[in-house]
Amino acid sequence: MEFVCENIGVSGEGHLSFAGQDTLALAEEYGTPLYLMDEDRVRFNCRTYLEAFKANFGPGSLPLYAAKAAAFKQLFRVAGEEGMGVDVVSPGEIQTALEAGFDLAGAWYHGNGKTDEDIRFALSRGVGGFVVDNVEELLALEAEAERRGIRQKAILRLTPGIDPHTYAAVNTGMVDSKFGVAIETGQALDFVRLALGQKHIELLGFHCHVGSQVFGEDVFERAAAVMLEFIAQVRKETGYVARVLDLGGGYGVRYVASDPSLDIGQKIASVAATVKEVCRKLNIPQPAIQMEPGRSIVADAGMTLYRAVAVKRIPGYKNYVTIDGGMGDDPRYALYRSRYTVLAAGKMGEEASFRCTLAGRCCESGDLIQEDILLPESVRRGDVIAVCTTGAYNYSMASNYNRFGRPALIMLRGGKSSVAVRREGLEDLTRLDV
Repeated sequence: MEFVCENIGVSGEGHLSFAGQDTLALAEEYGTPLYLMDEDRVRFNCRTYLEAFKANFGPGSLPLYAAKAAAFKQLFRVAGEEGMGVDVVSPGEIQTALEAGFDLAGAWYHGNGKTDEDIRFALSRGVGGFVVDNVEELLALEAEAERRGIRQKAILRLTPGIDPHTYAAVNTGMVDSKFGVAIETGQALDFVRLALGQKHIELLGFHCHVGSQVFGEDVFERAAAVMLEFIAQVRKETGYVARVLDLGGGYGVRYVASDPSLDIGQKIASVAATVKEVCRKLNIPQPAIQMEPGRSIVADAGMTLYRAVAVKRIPGYKNYVTIDGGMGDDPRYALYRSRYTVLAAGKMGEEASFRCTLAGRCCESGDLIQEDILLPESVRRGDVIAVCTTGAYNYSMASNYNRFGRPALIMLRGGKSSVAVRREGLEDLTRLDV
């Protein structure tokens, strides 16, 4: 059997293994539903980016872990220990990083709807840089920086008009995106001029982000070319030379066997070659490059374990395997029709010939995890069901819909396991009620 990631295997007992550990034993020890996170894989993925950046980009270039993919204290500790910067999008992510001991001087604060309170909070906690999304935010940041008597480092988020051919909800680089200021309309140049006129903003450069789950061969290269041409235009029009170019994140990962497997080092090298060539043609100095991998850092480091609670056969129609979790702990299929590889963890030696839908327990007809999958005919109540590649946007998007508690999150490293986020109990669900 081909697995979507090399940290998945089969034990001598015929059980599914993850990060070298028996998933049935983990389900028994910690209960289900259960998030697993392979810390060794997270570190490997961080190092892949760091080594590629060191080999291909100039001084000052750095990958930033996009914390929105999965944000909890141990992940910030890992990012800091590995030498990554981080991309944070909320006071909650900032607070989590702070409590984890992450040096917030290496954090960039993103988001298209920062409130005055958000800006004050980030500045008071020492966040190193702001990715400024719009004119109103720029002016609010200037006012707050003036009150504090500081010059705040910032880059401007622009939309390059690149279509990465991904699902519409994760496509963020088009002219009409809710994020950033468009280059094509001329508004970006006005945005730059306004920023350069602010006395308390230190403009370092520009940012773009074309989308998520990108496999296209030249998407980042095209985005880099557009942004570098804009940098050249800005220099010609204003004399300002950008020192930083952030190309965002979005490299795709394998959710199912038919997805391609990307060589991140090779992809980074290709982007770097484009950056160098375009800078040479435009006769501009090469800026320090930043990127914001999130999914490609944590997705294949994750797996979710459930127990089947019912098997429903409807002859002539369809079959359901209902699990003890659902859209509250994995909303991605309900939102995006995201594909997953689903396995019966205790029956890896059996043929998978039972075509069914994996259904959640929420009182909602759309609470499905995956349709049209194959599991063994013998699947029954109590079996452990594994959903692979769930490290990104599962825990971070989880909710308490139907007042179900969110699962525990277990870190796996070097053959050992430990609780990184405890399971929510009934007392947690009512703790804020009055």
